[in-house]
Amino acid sequence: MGRNSVRGEGSRQREPQRRDSGWAEGAQSGGVEVKGGAEGSDSAASAAGSGSGGGRRAARGGRGARGARASRRRPVSKGKRILRWTASILSLLILGTAAAGYLYYEHLNSSLRKGQRNAGGSDVEKTAPNADGQTPLNILLIGSDSRKSKANQNLGGSRDKADAPPLADVQMLLHVSADRKNASVVSIPRDTRVDIPACEDPKTKRKYPKTNTIINESLARGGAGCTLATWQELTGIYIDHWITVDFAGVVKMSDAVGGAEVCVKQPVWDRPTRLVKGGSGLKLKKAGKQTLKGEDALKWLRTRHPFFDDVGRSKAQHMYMNSVIRNLKSQNAFTDTGRLMDIAEAGVKSLQVSEEIGSVKKLFDLGMNLKHVPTDRITMLTMPRMIDPKDENHYLPQPGAADDLWEMIREDTPVDGKDAKPKPKKPAAPKDPAAPAAEIGVAVRNGAYTDQLGAAPGRAGTVAGLLQNKGYAKAEAEKGGDPIAKTQLYFPSAELEGDAQAVAKSLGIPASQVKKSTDVSGVTLVVGADWRTGDAYPKPKPKKVDPTTTDASTASDESGCMEIYKPYVWHEGLER
Repeated sequence: MGRNSVRGEGSRQREPQRRDSGWAEGAQSGGVEVKGGAEGSDSAASAAGSGSGGGRRAARGGRGARGARASRRRPVSKGKRILRWTASILSLLILGTAAAGYLYYEHLNSSLRKGQRNAGGSDVEKTAPNADGQTPLNILLIGSDSRKSKANQNLGGSRDKADAPPLADVQMLLHVSADRKNASVVSIPRDTRVDIPACEDPKTKRKYPKTNTIINESLARGGAGCTLATWQELTGIYIDHWITVDFAGVVKMSDAVGGAEVCVKQPVWDRPTRLVKGGSGLKLKKAGKQTLKGEDALKWLRTRHPFFDDVGRSKAQHMYMNSVIRNLKSQNAFTDTGRLMDIAEAGVKSLQVSEEIGSVKKLFDLGMNLKHVPTDRITMLTMPRMIDPKDENHYLPQPGAADDLWEMIREDTPVDGKDAKPKPKKPAAPKDPAAPAAEIGVAVRNGAYTDQLGAAPGRAGTVAGLLQNKGYAKAEAEKGGDPIAKTQLYFPSAELEGDAQAVAKSLGIPASQVKKSTDVSGVTLVVGADWRTGDAYPKPKPKKVDPTTTDASTASDESGCMEIYKPYVWHEGLER
């Protein structure tokens, strides 16, 4: 009986059941491991029958028939088999999902279009970290009017411009404070005349010389990297990244974020008129608030003449963006992985970005920077401007007001006037103290120039004379000096830092305007546009933004409504 029971346990009939159960354990019989297959049956039978009735004695000395039965492997219950199969299937599903997720992530990364960050010669310094080591974030948002694709031709018309270089009809600088407590979006109207630096197209290697023209042409002179270089030269703000979107991209992104609520005081139809050709095609047959998606959203963002001018269009664009931000906040989009993935996928198909943010993760991280900024601390505004005396259809940055705005952003000062920036800490004492004033050589250069006011002649000689009267006998005026907005003192090495700080203190120049530079060979003072007249350096005034010159609004403001220029007010008679 013992022999038969052992032989049965080791027979091949049991093997399929053991494999089906998902386990490969060996069955135990009287301390002998019984393996599946013929080899296992023969060895088990030999062990049981060896000696004089050894198998039977073993049975009697053990548990008899019960011990023999115990040698058989206990069948696995149906419930346990189901659990094991379920676990196996779940494991496969998890692995499959992970693999699919990884492949999808790589697909998104490879689909993302990227370009060179800076295509020009502008080189400005990043804002220094705050006391907690945090730095602000600046991103240039560009709307391109490219007609290269069929989709953009269908949406934007003008198929005859398919091969024309694209223009940057929308340009906005997104600034997020170092502490991520406030943010601002500043628009420059597309018809603003500025200096565009020399640029090189990173794809064609074509070089474009420096020029003075309207800012939207910067995109055609080396791509988004040239537009970034233009902004840096104009504002003195270091811009970390750029993001470009075309017509088709706006439609996709609008649908992904769920559209936005806008408001018009009168019904509107942007169409060709007797005096003005073209038009966006926007047609809203009722006044008041309404939600726009897809192509209607694109038409709203492109509409110009019904909102009177390019500044009115910027205001309408801000209204749209404010609504988008409110929607994303109310939908918890910054914490909803599914929503984020939808937006990311639309972004990958719609956007082109500077190469250093060329991955889905980095785009997610950028979005997260706005996660904790409340809507009432996100300010939309347009650069202060004046009519260009050379062309009444163009603008120029408003002297003073525009400079103050750029300085506030450079210094990470909130444009909404809240949470005023704390006073900067006094700089650490230089390792090498200052030499006597009579022994310090100072080169003084004149950089007091603006496009609007031109040069302030004689400033280098005047300030050099002031220093000589203060005991700096070796102060001398030098020819040259690039235009600079704010007066700066430079020193080439740590040994001369104390000398530079002493010169700054004697003139009342803030210590924050004393910087190390390898472009100078000694202590060098560049008189900026902020000191065009007078013997005393002007005391800095608290900077603030005038809402009347910037059309400022916040993302929490839902009260705005666009006035429509009378020739574009829709009524039923227009369609008869």
